[in-house]
Amino acid sequence: MTAILSRIIMPQKRRSQSWTELKQAGNECFRAGQYGEAVNIYSQSIQLLEKSGQKNKEDLGILYSNRAASYLKDGNCSECIKDCTTSLELVPFGFKALLRRASAYEALERYRQAYVDYKTVLQIDWNIPAAHDGVNRMTKALTDIDGPSWREKLPPIPTVPMSVKETLAQAASSASSPQQNSVIDNKKKAPGPEAVKKAKALKEEGNAFVKKSEHKKAVEKYTQSLSQDPTEVTTYTNRALCYLSLKMYKEAISDCNEALRMDSANIKAFYRRAQANKELKNKKSSIEDLNSVLKIEPGNMAAQKLLQEVQKMK
Repeated sequence: MTAILSRIIMPQKRRSQSWTELKQAGNECFRAGQYGEAVNIYSQSIQLLEKSGQKNKEDLGILYSNRAASYLKDGNCSECIKDCTTSLELVPFGFKALLRRASAYEALERYRQAYVDYKTVLQIDWNIPAAHDGVNRMTKALTDIDGPSWREKLPPIPTVPMSVKETLAQAASSASSPQQNSVIDNKKKAPGPEAVKKAKALKEEGNAFVKKSEHKKAVEKYTQSLSQDPTEVTTYTNRALCYLSLKMYKEAISDCNEALRMDSANIKAFYRRAQANKELKNKKSSIEDLNSVLKIEPGNMAAQKLLQEVQKMK
């Protein structure tokens, strides 16, 4: 390892390197834990690329994001945020830059901004564990700080265009990096426009069956809808409602769990999971879910009433 670092750090060697070679050298330093040196080398690569006249936005965006990762590892959160913001101006909605900026905001206790970035990442790929964990942490922190109205104080969460979702989802597994510490599961990606359209139509058919109390047929439509778009939270909570009516309580819990993975403060998911747990005699779990509802929405009369019922259970 010493031989590798001495080879890439020697000034006379570095002067003759291209920006791509410098980028690779920076990556090697990052992997070796030499974060300060990685910052220096990425800075040279950025300077060289900007002076070359090429000014490829994607390449520059990656370099700024990589340098941001080095700053983050080195504890320089303010510079990390600056670099991530520059990267996102060059390549809007780059999920690695968003995750790194969210981590830096969180470290600086700027929880609202961190929440927004984590939620934006989940619009791009809802199956990134680091983003789900971040949303859960920020939800707890902001609830503790601001109380049940914490969402009202959030900055606006940008909507990721479908075209961006498709492009970034395809690139997510192959993008250049210093790697994130978290594991990224790419099995479920943001659906394309046609799939979203089909999913919406099927969901509406399911809703129509619910109104007629034809819950088995509604389940079929919701299941078909989720095969087209597995990222739609309300389809899971709607299907959970049907499962409750069909006394399929374990299936209802499973759907609520999935909804809460995507939206950690979903009131319907908490409430319906509480209903299912009540029927399965899981008193403690039901009470926990109802308390979660009331922490988010203290005036929820249905949750208050159900909590009284569950507390009387033996």
